[in-house]
Amino acid sequence: MTKHIGIVLYPDLEELDAVGPYEVFGGLKMASGGEWQVVTIAEKAGKVRGFHGLEIGATYGFADAPQLAVILLPGGLGSPREMDNPRMLEFVRQAAATCEYITSVCSGAFILHRAGLLEGRRATTHWSAIEALRLLGDVEVLDDERYVHDGNVITSAGVSAGIDMALYLVSLLRDAQTALSVQKMMEYYPRPPQFAQARLPDGQGSV
Repeated sequence: MTKHIGIVLYPDLEELDAVGPYEVFGGLKMASGGEWQVVTIAEKAGKVRGFHGLEIGATYGFADAPQLAVILLPGGLGSPREMDNPRMLEFVRQAAATCEYITSVCSGAFILHRAGLLEGRRATTHWSAIEALRLLGDVEVLDDERYVHDGNVITSAGVSAGIDMALYLVSLLRDAQTALSVQKMMEYYPRPPQFAQARLPDGQGSV
C-alpha cells in the first residue's frame, strides 16, 4: 500500500524548510520502491511563492489531497498569517488525525500549536522564536536541539535542521541503514566554513 508524506506549502514559506526534507523523502521514495511517496499540498494546487522568490508547485489542494501518513509544516515569514487561516488549521487537524507522524520545521511549530497539536508536548523551533514558543505556556520548549521527538510529533529547529529531522524520520519509517544511504547520496555531512573573527547577529556570540 502506498503511503504519502505531505509537505504543506503556503506563501512566504522558508524554501529550504520544504525543499530540504523533500530531497530526503525523495530518497526514501527511491529506497522503498515507491511504497513511500512525497507530495506537496497547498490551499489550492499550483505554484506557491516562497519568501526568497522560489516558486514551488503544489500538486494537490486541501480539497483533493490524499490521506497522509506524515505531514510536514515548514516555517517562514508567512507562518503567522497561516496561524490565523481557518482553512489551513482545519486541513492540518484533519490530516494529522490519521498520521503516523506530525512534523514541523522552524516556525511551522506555531501552526501545529494553533491547530491544537503541541499542547503538553516537548518541542523546538528556530532560535529566534524559542522564547515566543515558550511564552505560549503549554509547550515544554527545548533549547539547542536540532529536533525534538515527543510521541508522534517531531519538531525541528530552523531551516537546515529540517534535513536532520527528515533523515531521523526516515530511520523511523524504514530503518537506520536507509537513512544512512539517503544521507550518503545527498553527501550531507555539514562542515560549514569558520569565520573566527566574525560575530553572529543579535548578540549570539562568535562563530
